[in-house]
Amino acid sequence: HFGIFGDGKEIPQLAMAKTFRKGDWRSGYYRDQTFMLALGLLQPEEFFAMIYGETDDELNPSTGGRNFNNHFTTSNLDENGEIKNLTERYNSAADISSTGGQMPRLLGLAQASKIVRENPEVKEHLNNNNTGNEVAYGTIGDASTSEGLFFETINAAGVMQVPMAVAVYDDGYGISVPVELQTTKGSISEALKGFQKEKNTNGIEIYTCKGWDYPSLVKTFKEGISKCRKTQTPVLFHIRELTQPQGHSTSGSQERYKSKKRLDWEKEYDGLNQFKKWLLETGRADMETLTQIENKAVKRAKEARQNAWKNFAGSFESEVGELKKIIDIIKSNSNGKFDKTNELEEIKQRIFPTRRKYLSFAKRLYFSLHITSDFRKEKQELNNWISAFEQKSREFYNKQLYRDGKDSALKVKPEPARYNTESIEINGSEILSRNFDVLFSKYPNLVTFGQDTGKLGDVNQGMKGMQEKYGDHRVSDAGIREATIIGQGIGMALRGFRPIAEIQYLDYLIYAHSTLSDDLASLQYRTKGKQIAPVIIRTRGHQLQGMWHAGSPMQMLLGSLRGMHLCVPRNMTQAAGMYNTLMEASEPAVVIEPLKGYNVKEKLPENIGEFKVPLGVPEIVREGTDITFVTYAWNVHHAVKAAGLLENYGISAEVIDVRTLLPFDVYHVILESVKKTNKVLFIDEDVPGGATAYMMQKVLEEQKAFDYLDAAPRTLPAKEHRPAYGIDGEYFSKPNVEHIIETVWEMMHETDVKRFPELKND
Repeated sequence: HFGIFGDGKEIPQLAMAKTFRKGDWRSGYYRDQTFMLALGLLQPEEFFAMIYGETDDELNPSTGGRNFNNHFTTSNLDENGEIKNLTERYNSAADISSTGGQMPRLLGLAQASKIVRENPEVKEHLNNNNTGNEVAYGTIGDASTSEGLFFETINAAGVMQVPMAVAVYDDGYGISVPVELQTTKGSISEALKGFQKEKNTNGIEIYTCKGWDYPSLVKTFKEGISKCRKTQTPVLFHIRELTQPQGHSTSGSQERYKSKKRLDWEKEYDGLNQFKKWLLETGRADMETLTQIENKAVKRAKEARQNAWKNFAGSFESEVGELKKIIDIIKSNSNGKFDKTNELEEIKQRIFPTRRKYLSFAKRLYFSLHITSDFRKEKQELNNWISAFEQKSREFYNKQLYRDGKDSALKVKPEPARYNTESIEINGSEILSRNFDVLFSKYPNLVTFGQDTGKLGDVNQGMKGMQEKYGDHRVSDAGIREATIIGQGIGMALRGFRPIAEIQYLDYLIYAHSTLSDDLASLQYRTKGKQIAPVIIRTRGHQLQGMWHAGSPMQMLLGSLRGMHLCVPRNMTQAAGMYNTLMEASEPAVVIEPLKGYNVKEKLPENIGEFKVPLGVPEIVREGTDITFVTYAWNVHHAVKAAGLLENYGISAEVIDVRTLLPFDVYHVILESVKKTNKVLFIDEDVPGGATAYMMQKVLEEQKAFDYLDAAPRTLPAKEHRPAYGIDGEYFSKPNVEHIIETVWEMMHETDVKRFPELKND
């Protein structure tokens, strides 16, 4: 197995752990094994269980066999699935491998403390999760400080003045690349001097220390963390002269890129070696005592390794025993023709047994037996074994992508928007602002932030008046830094807030894409539901004008944000209903408001802030009998207009707004429509092969609607290029009413050439 470890970083981690208090949070990376062991958050058996890929949650609570080894987590949920009482425990956000990826959420973890410190009344609404005195600890390798996520986070923390402490482990290399080729001046602390906090300025405090000097490390961390905790000033510790005796990982050898002189120096200044010298020189221990401790540690490590291996290797012994019985019966009843006992035994004798190998073996035997007319009973027993084995394996690896309990968004009871004879028409933006007003009043832990979100009330006025009414600690502005806006949301959500993180335009989501995809979208899955961060990403997109303000890159989101809900409302009433639904659940989501809808008049529901749009349930916005249009967002309006015009030619089109792409049509509403119309056209603004292809796969393959078609299914996406500027640019870049009519006519021509003669004679 490929593994990655924190050898050489032990001493600063021990020193830092001495300052870590209950309620504090860690957002670190895969070198932090000593820190976790020191706090009792990692047991030796678990350390080895992660390497083996142990799937038992009791034996491997951090990864459950899903994440890499040395990727740590603690649950932020109590036994009832609530984010509660986090001040009573040590906390760790779930690690990801992406270099620098731990930084954005660190900002939010720290901001949560600042909000409570400065607004104590918020504390009572956070279920004992936050006292305002907690520090958010981050760890990162020096090479990863070259990532933009690092600088974006440091800058934001310096501006916001939040209790964030970052330890940079500097061993002089990023795999094989020396620090001189990574960092300006060959030193991150030197490069960051402009961020140094001075009198009457914001900024960060910067400390440097040698990674093998234990007493200096203890003193430095104590001083820095104390200041961070007391004044909520962010601090950075540049820990220099560290080593990495195993190289970057088990797959490489540092001898290939380090000189003999450097390797000799690393042996001399290895942290453990220097720590041992310090203990002897100061009389804190003698050699005999240290030898006893080392022998005891080696013995404990070997014992832990053996225990973990025994648990892992024995985890499917009973299943293999059942398979052997079936193999023996098949051998006996086939007079040795199908004798696979030796092959099975060979698999059992392998150094590293895997579920894959046993299942592959069983399936190939079944394939061989299936083409014969004999062994009916044996084939059934083997098939039953395969089904049971696969089902159990799916539980280990393929479940818990979304919440499935009472906090699932799919379990929220729908409630329609209600109107009366006195319902007034107002702009879509005001529908949103009135709805948000109710939500801020109803949920005291609701916060929102983003560029122009606060004082301006967002560029389209959907948050108008919210900062003035609820305060800038709940409705705030942020710089142009999309990744850390999302990070703020993740960190605050982990600590019990309900954040709405606003990204000004859908196109700008690309700047935050790695944080969304690597961290937020995978959080529920990679922790098996032990950790949740119910962040709502609010943005706006689709039709407007220009390449960077009118995008609809849904394929990118669909391919990378599984684990989040993807809501694509056609108007602001629908958007408001989706926000209401999501606030009653505990799952992350992206809501993309249609840019053209803010100044369009909509009726004001009398139950504003209370009505709820169900996720995964399409709405038939116009009934028809001849063809089904499947679309979403602003294209629903185009589809409805086209359907009205098609009626003049005797064509009855049914228009279905899918409303959410993730989840997609959970009750197969579209299938029932296709059964009636026998034709289907998928319409959207994404590139060809994007979301229209996704919808087609869902409807034709999963729902099996292909069986009911009498004409080829069609997609009508945008062009391959980005949308061109201006009204004409948009018209020729994206689907339009006339294009829909032309496509429908072609489809109708397939089944009735007399009634629908060819429109074009190319």
